[in-house]
Amino acid sequence: MFKCSKDALSGILAKIAENASLYVPADNKDGKAVYTKWEDGIELSNQLNTVKSPKDFFFPQLEDIMAFKVEGKNIELTDIRVAQEDFVVFGVRACDAKAFEVLDNVFLVDPVDSYYAERRAHGVIITVACGKPSETCFCQTFGIDAANPGGDISVWKTENEVFWQSNTEKGASLLAKLCLEECGDDAVNAEKEKINAILAKLPLAQLKSDAFGGGKTLELFNRPEWKSLSESCLGCGTCTFVCPTCQCYDVKDFNTGNGIVRFRCWDSCMYSDFTKCAHGNPRLSQVERFRQRFMHKLVYYPENNNGLFGCVGCGRCLAKCPISMNIVKVMKTLGGNA
Repeated sequence: MFKCSKDALSGILAKIAENASLYVPADNKDGKAVYTKWEDGIELSNQLNTVKSPKDFFFPQLEDIMAFKVEGKNIELTDIRVAQEDFVVFGVRACDAKAFEVLDNVFLVDPVDSYYAERRAHGVIITVACGKPSETCFCQTFGIDAANPGGDISVWKTENEVFWQSNTEKGASLLAKLCLEECGDDAVNAEKEKINAILAKLPLAQLKSDAFGGGKTLELFNRPEWKSLSESCLGCGTCTFVCPTCQCYDVKDFNTGNGIVRFRCWDSCMYSDFTKCAHGNPRLSQVERFRQRFMHKLVYYPENNNGLFGCVGCGRCLAKCPISMNIVKVMKTLGGNA
């Protein structure tokens, strides 16, 4: 365990930025917390969550993947990837750090997604414990500890000090360059107790996932409540775009006039043209698409990933859904704890 004073934090971040691109949560002109490239004088956001999760650093919303030209029967392929630079993302919360485990299980299994893998290899995640969890937080439901945020390096902030702990080899290598003061963990343990006391009093502290998980497909798929739950859904996809674990994407070609660029972009299972094939869309109604999203998070994903849920309880969908329909309401309705 290491520490520095809060006043020294800017200097520490500047030192990190000397050897790698550093991104930190900062408030934009609209007062929203977004990840911003570090520069001297930048002020860290005090908000709990960024609007978009740090998923974007490893799985960008829009990404060119290749280029090609077709002349007759000849196809000329061009690898347009650029070498990835080392980068550090500071201020990641425990929920978002756990989300990378969900994404890793998708993109780092055979066949490995080389674009994602390359970014994971070059990125360092520095988490910060949630000193003031929000009323929309429910990470505890999925076994995530906001007081032990994980990542390559974990950080805890107290009134006057900042504490640092490495969790991986990448984290230890970075901390060794920062010349921090070595210390005990008494202050961190006290901070963890404070955080856990807040978590225990949150409105969703008692939300349980027991009614969900692998093997629950037949039990939940045909429940009549899906119809009433989905009736007000707009199919706007907001929940999927703010979600740190959604991994669906579409692949499209763009004619530049001098060849074709193939790119991928985030997609949403809430859209009527999602996975549309030559024969049409396999999910014709909004209730089917609505059910797919939540069954995937709560049943299909854990069934195929050793019980790991596809939700991390970050609360973004609760805060952003324009009609206040979210995974918590689904869980309460179908799980019998409404």
